[in-house]
Amino acid sequence: MQHPPRNAQAAIKGRGSTSHLAGRFESTVSEAVDDGWAVDDSEEFLAPRLRTEVRAETARSIISRNTSPDVGFSQSVNPYRGCEHGCSYCFARPSHAYLNLSPGLDFETKLFAKTNAPQLLRKELSKPGYVPQPIALGINTDAYQPIERKFKLTRQLIEVMLETKHPFSLITKNALVERDIDLLAPLAAENLVSVHFSVTSLDPHLSAKLEPRASAPHARLRAMKRLHEAGIPVGVMVAPVIPWINDSELEAVLEAAHDAGASTAGYVLLRLPLEVAPLFRDWLDTHHPDRAAHVMSTIQQLRGGKDYDSQFGTRMRGQGVYAELLNNRFKLARKRLGFNAQNSHWPKLDCSRFLRPLPPREDSLQGSLF
Repeated sequence: MQHPPRNAQAAIKGRGSTSHLAGRFESTVSEAVDDGWAVDDSEEFLAPRLRTEVRAETARSIISRNTSPDVGFSQSVNPYRGCEHGCSYCFARPSHAYLNLSPGLDFETKLFAKTNAPQLLRKELSKPGYVPQPIALGINTDAYQPIERKFKLTRQLIEVMLETKHPFSLITKNALVERDIDLLAPLAAENLVSVHFSVTSLDPHLSAKLEPRASAPHARLRAMKRLHEAGIPVGVMVAPVIPWINDSELEAVLEAAHDAGASTAGYVLLRLPLEVAPLFRDWLDTHHPDRAAHVMSTIQQLRGGKDYDSQFGTRMRGQGVYAELLNNRFKLARKRLGFNAQNSHWPKLDCSRFLRPLPPREDSLQGSLF
């Protein structure tokens, strides 16, 4: 049965969300109510422009660890909380609820920069018991989001990796990664880095709606080519694949990335954990009201009748006929184009070159003698 679309919110230029959706830990919730005052069509009502606010954060630790069997890495580093790219589907949005902020507009307008991240990374790598394993850089939120131009925390983290010869991978939607070719190229020469680009669509109009402040698709492909020409291994992630929105572009994205030098490829099905589900529903009602019900119906077929199923092994791929067809399409395209079929998400990097740094000055006093 087709359900009529919900009341759509007005799109906000440059933002992926349409509201300050309350987080799940909020003690109070505000709700819009029709007060009976009709809007006069002769008057123009403009939503206030939402500016990006960045707050400095002093982090207590910087390496996050996980034992998830389906992500391909055991530790990651995220220099920023929140992400200005504003991707409507971002699985990291619910993390803003822990800060008593909205996973909606707050997630993309109220950001936090871990200004001590490079120092913390050096400190953690200097510990005698640290065992090097590849670090995934910028997994929860994009390490090259626009505020990186000013703060340069990602570049400083890469400088630590270069100095210590520590292996890492990164995935980004931003062509700003080109800025750091001078650091990435020597790391690549020693098999210490790989770079993946997330490409959701080749259509700039759709991309601008899905991920309004990320680099345009052609800019990501151009950056991919430039990194490849500099000897840096690059790959593509078609992420997320959204039924009836961008799923028809799977093969085209893989082909364009292959032409730009990508040697590895992967894809991830749309994930809608916690507050992401109502936020994405609002996005559908705003931009694609004609197909919103069909999209959500297919998603629920893939997720056992729910908006999301967090089960390991299926959360990235879904279940059912549609999921099988999508996976078969991916495998056929990967084989036809000649992508590496082994560990296509995260290539094996060299951990044997690691050089443990000296501990920070404050940690290298008399206590280090015992």
